[in-house]
Amino acid sequence: MNVEKFAQIIGSDFYTGVPDSQLRPLCDYLMDTYGTEAKHHIIAANEGNCAALAAGYHLATGKVPVVYMQNSGEGNIINPAVSLLHEKVYAIPVIFIIGWRGEPGVHDEPQHIYQGEITLKLLEDMGIRFFVVDQETTESEAEAAAAVFREDLKAGKDVAFVIKKGALKYEKKVGYANKYHVTREEIIRHIVQASGEDPIISTTGKASRELFEIREADEQGHQYDFLTVGSMGHSSSIALGIALHKPDRQIWCIDGDGAVLMHMGAMAVIGASAPANLIHIVINNGAHETVGGMPTVAENMDLAAVAKACGYPHAACVETLEELDRELIAAKKRGQLSMIEVKCSIGARENLGRPTTTTIENKAGFMKYLNSFQ
Repeated sequence: MNVEKFAQIIGSDFYTGVPDSQLRPLCDYLMDTYGTEAKHHIIAANEGNCAALAAGYHLATGKVPVVYMQNSGEGNIINPAVSLLHEKVYAIPVIFIIGWRGEPGVHDEPQHIYQGEITLKLLEDMGIRFFVVDQETTESEAEAAAAVFREDLKAGKDVAFVIKKGALKYEKKVGYANKYHVTREEIIRHIVQASGEDPIISTTGKASRELFEIREADEQGHQYDFLTVGSMGHSSSIALGIALHKPDRQIWCIDGDGAVLMHMGAMAVIGASAPANLIHIVINNGAHETVGGMPTVAENMDLAAVAKACGYPHAACVETLEELDRELIAAKKRGQLSMIEVKCSIGARENLGRPTTTTIENKAGFMKYLNSFQ
């Protein structure tokens, strides 16, 4: 279905969401139509944030907002959906547009499999009526579903369009770029060289894929790395948990700007705990690049200043590999909690692969290596 027609059927003038590759046509359409004009379109930090933004829009205008997200974000909306939006609480109507990753019977990555199995059940449990859109769905069928939804929305209920792979189409393709030139893969290679045999926890998306391929190219084992293939925004907390309980091991965390934004409160907890053996590196390209390149608000933020405000004893921002190498060496010698923000270009190799080991194999190998030191 053409996404412009789909948007016409929905009939809203306010969208907020977290980008998803399955919803790339919708994201491109919104960027092409509104950009990031806040009155009409906000790319938020996490899906719960979106639900609250949507509530504010409805309270201010009386109109129905749209929240878009990957189905992995359902967990982040459960609390606001049932304790804020729900008809038994404030009865705030919202239209959810959800990309269905891990759809049963369709091959997908391990972090999406179980989430895909429970996607519709979670909506049912929250009392959210849904309509599944696939490649065969006609405009008249979508219009009929929207007509049913309108009655629910009038009653203060929430509804959802669940989007299967390839269901939406948009002829234009929006390109995303920034002013930086250092690639994420180059940055990760320098981190690998500096960290030696220290354990690394890497965030979800292309960062973990690139880390895996660097180890393969260097003919190293993968026991050094915990690849956080799901749980966006939680890799730094995983690293904190390890650092606190392995105080004699230096622990490195490779994070991303979108992930840091999603659960930024983690930085406050890390700063308060201040493990001397943790080095937190945030690769900031100002984009949700793994799912298409749509912007985050981090491009214009000073994440190093945020880290300092959260209690990190040392934090710096770099833009070149030479600056990065100096900070990596200093952090390794410092013996204090350190954060390095690295500005980075948008883009990755076309032939970038995916880990060939299973998540269980990754966990087992990492734990064995981590516990080989007393």
